[in-house]
Amino acid sequence: MVVVLIVAAGAAWESAALAALGDRSDVVVLKRCVDVDDLLATAAAGQADVAVVGLDAPGFDVPATDHLRRHGVRPVAVSPAGADLEAARVHASRIGAATVVASDDLDGLVDAVRRPPEPSRSDPPPAQEQPPVPGAAGGRVIAVWGPAGAPGRTTVATGLAAVLATRAPTVLVDADPYGGSVAQVLGVLDEVSGLLAATRLAGAGTLEQGFDSLRRGLDHRLSVVTGLPRPDRWTEVRPGTVEAVLEVARDRGHVVVDTGFSLEEDPATDYGSRPGRNQLTVEALTAADEVVAVGTADPVGLSRLARGLVELREAVGSLPVRLVVNRMRPTLGWAERDVASMVSGFARPVGLHFLPEDRESVDRALVTGRTLVESAPDSALVGALRRVGEALAPQVGPTAAGRRAWLRRRRAAAARPR
Repeated sequence: MVVVLIVAAGAAWESAALAALGDRSDVVVLKRCVDVDDLLATAAAGQADVAVVGLDAPGFDVPATDHLRRHGVRPVAVSPAGADLEAARVHASRIGAATVVASDDLDGLVDAVRRPPEPSRSDPPPAQEQPPVPGAAGGRVIAVWGPAGAPGRTTVATGLAAVLATRAPTVLVDADPYGGSVAQVLGVLDEVSGLLAATRLAGAGTLEQGFDSLRRGLDHRLSVVTGLPRPDRWTEVRPGTVEAVLEVARDRGHVVVDTGFSLEEDPATDYGSRPGRNQLTVEALTAADEVVAVGTADPVGLSRLARGLVELREAVGSLPVRLVVNRMRPTLGWAERDVASMVSGFARPVGLHFLPEDRESVDRALVTGRTLVESAPDSALVGALRRVGEALAPQVGPTAAGRRAWLRRRRAAAARPR
């Protein structure tokens, strides 16, 4: 016996579907729900097996399908009348509905309700479908992390993004859960947070289509996905959003993501389903191809970096980590070889780089709202950042295949009606 809930949002197919399902002796229609909220409340009772939902029903999104699965209810989506079935399947897969039938295919609907559950999108892929190698298609994802104490994460992230953008399209993502500052640093006046907008698009399964609308272009190669406008709004970022944003952004070129400092697990997650605040940072790090760990060249900064790298290694496992020692200055009385000797005692990074103290260039960039590459292209700091960028992405430009894909996207975007 299969117990069914139906939500049609007033669609014409609802009456015919009720009649077709009602004729089956092995199917029971438990309730004709008013809307998706009514469906979710009813599903929580644990009495239903399948939910037949109009794909265009308001509120039928990723959180809704997650809620249904948590309560053992399998969603069957019904595409709107006249809609392209293949496009409907793509949209449904993005929100977590594995089964889609056309609104005029009543036999198909009955079969979909009666058949055993299909593997959900959370199931591992079949053995023959190997996941793509990070960085093999599109650009590289580079996460910039550093311990507490303002070691210069945002300065390094914006500088690296600007350097990479001189050679290939680059997206800078602000994923700091304690309140991003990339927008302020680069003089971006954005009333809508790109990260929060991405959460809404990801929930609706339309992040791929809508991604270009939520990033702000600084020039023809560098764009920004702005962060949280206030630290307390981290609760609005749905789990998986940062990872989804980075994967979509990778198709546009290189990605540099500015993260938070803390990697600690929030103890509050043990008492509820809400993820911890630092999950945004962990998601960004684990989705990256390489991590740039930033610390300052002084006793306090290096000791914080040493302790932080232990936690970082636990979070990212074998992911390559490159160290950047920021604000290197002669007044410390240390040469680069001295700091390198200290670092070798607690870390084995894939690379070690030094950025000189250049307060004048950094201040000029901050006051003018420009990148370091724009405001101080010949400075020693920018020169050092270029060397880091070359080590992270030695390729001079995008691959021929990547360039062709980018051109196809641009042509398709230009051809779309405004």
